[in-house]
Amino acid sequence: MAADRLYLDHAATTPMLAQAQAAMVAAMGHWANPSSPHADGRAARAALEEARARIAAALGWDGHVIFTSGASEAIAIGLGRAKAGRVVTSAVEHDAVLRLTKGAERLAVDGDGCVHMLRHSRAGGNPSPSLTTDIAGEMDPRLRGDDGGGTIFAIQHVNNETGVIQPLDALDRSGAILFADCAQSAGKLPLPDADMIAISGHKFGGPPGIGALLIRDLALIEASGGQEQGYRAGTENLPAILAMAAALEARADWLPGAAILRARLDAGIEAAGGVIVARDAPRIAAIASYRMPGLSARAQLIQFDMTGISVSAGSACSSGSLKTSHVLHAMGWDEAVASEVVRVSFGPQTGEADVDRFLAAWTTMAQRARR
Repeated sequence: MAADRLYLDHAATTPMLAQAQAAMVAAMGHWANPSSPHADGRAARAALEEARARIAAALGWDGHVIFTSGASEAIAIGLGRAKAGRVVTSAVEHDAVLRLTKGAERLAVDGDGCVHMLRHSRAGGNPSPSLTTDIAGEMDPRLRGDDGGGTIFAIQHVNNETGVIQPLDALDRSGAILFADCAQSAGKLPLPDADMIAISGHKFGGPPGIGALLIRDLALIEASGGQEQGYRAGTENLPAILAMAAALEARADWLPGAAILRARLDAGIEAAGGVIVARDAPRIAAIASYRMPGLSARAQLIQFDMTGISVSAGSACSSGSLKTSHVLHAMGWDEAVASEVVRVSFGPQTGEADVDRFLAAWTTMAQRARR
């Protein structure tokens, strides 16, 4: 990144950590095909399997690890080849899930972007307004997997646009398969208790083009032949795999500091007349979205970029077209209001001066928009 620019788009991709860069450069100097039978290939295979174990240990995962080109491919393998006849997703999933599950049942979310998992409070039987409320009661029958048809629930752990955390461990699956897109949470939060999990290396300081499908039981999906125990064809990208392992092992506990910064930014945005998306929902500290009344996200992005600040409008996978977010629509935001939202996302190096610089630029733009 240029020294005079402020990068606040870590949810799209975060710069590689020094440890990951060093591991990748070292591996590129002496790697061989892990499938080759000679001594060089066997050494590469040993390094590959060691990295697989290191990644599982760093994530606290006791199942299988299938290396992929990223979270999108992990989703395609996990959902596309799952041995399940019924698919249920939330309405706020990443496009990679929604494209693959056209025609599937979509679970609605409330105004805070939380999936309606618990339908009735114990106190009065009224619909739960938010999963931030401490309630317990009757589980939505659509979320039970005991219908005998083989159900897979695909619910994102942390939303890539709003940062909302879905409490997946509260889901009473009753035998159904849970697939969790953890692209935004892996390496930051503990993994949920899921049967399949998608992760992406470039979201936590590893290189782009590498990720993994974490799976409890390989029998949950159909094999396809090739490498990765027959579940993913193609020569493994050993340098990137080693770099991803190094990135996971190097992660410091920076989220508590990010929470303080995000609270500072939230307060400043509200004081300047802005709106915090999913303000009252449980959110990861690294991601926040804000509405600036009176100025489109397109105009905001141009002006922020001109002042040397990099942010985005929703998902990087769709923001090139700057289409209105399906996540905000699912939360009840109309077209005009949703089109005024931008996303800010922090990384390990984001500091108080960065937040203040962004807030000063945001406040100036908001004041102009009100004139």
